[in-house]
Amino acid sequence: MNRDLRNLRYLEEIDGVPLMFRPLIGVTMGREKSQRFFGLNLFIMNQTYVRTLEALGALPVMIPLHMSEATLRGIFERLDGLFLPGGEDIDPANYGADRHEMLGATDKERDRTELLLTRWAIESGMPVLGVCRGAQMINVACGGTLYQDILSERPDLAKHDYFPPHFERYRISHRIDIAPDSLLAHAMGSVHEVNSMHHQGIDRLGFGLRVVAWAEDGLPEAIEAPSLPYVVGVQWHPEELARTDQMSANLFYDFVRAAAGPWRSQTPPEWPALFRSACIARNETTEKAPSPVRFTPSNRV
Repeated sequence: MNRDLRNLRYLEEIDGVPLMFRPLIGVTMGREKSQRFFGLNLFIMNQTYVRTLEALGALPVMIPLHMSEATLRGIFERLDGLFLPGGEDIDPANYGADRHEMLGATDKERDRTELLLTRWAIESGMPVLGVCRGAQMINVACGGTLYQDILSERPDLAKHDYFPPHFERYRISHRIDIAPDSLLAHAMGSVHEVNSMHHQGIDRLGFGLRVVAWAEDGLPEAIEAPSLPYVVGVQWHPEELARTDQMSANLFYDFVRAAAGPWRSQTPPEWPALFRSACIARNETTEKAPSPVRFTPSNRV
């Protein structure tokens, strides 16, 4: 598979006739105050995500924060796919929990933007790929919950927070086992070694989702929505590995092809109403602070 498609006008063509157009992929952003420009407010995002998507055939567009819901909807309706990158912790208020003392930095505006876009995308059947925080956002958007700090909430699990500057972003940290009948397995096979830069993780699973990969300690490492053409969230950072690892590149390429494909006609017609009603019910249940089902190696699906 060609890992540099950025100079092609079309994802697939024969004798100059386009068979598949390169899809428009929305990439959400973060924000910070500039140290160089005297505290100027900036929108930011790791360039590696965007360059990897472009190299595998996407037309990436950045989605800023602080946009009105109407503006976000207008952007969303022009997209073919949604990419959710890594970043800050998700505010536990979004899944009805109190803040844990080990919760890291959060950004309510980024949470608002990504929750809107992710729910719209999943409701419509639009292909979604989430990385690290992005996988967690998919789960929360579907009514699931998170461990706010794995080490303190699940001391029985292994270390997962191999953060820079003490560790390189491409450092291989552990193995994952992948369900053979999953979209992820199509890209990466049944076993793979991955990097790991997260202290939060998936706890209660959201509506319509399925765990399709596990770390050796049993922690969920990837989720999918099997009723939809393509929704995949991975807990590691494949963008850091895709330049040298064909299987990591496959993951991005499969997402790009799904976004370029006929996902609108492949989405079950009853899905949007089902998702809306289920998410409303889950949100109401979450407000009553249920006791979540904890994942252990014995309850893999």
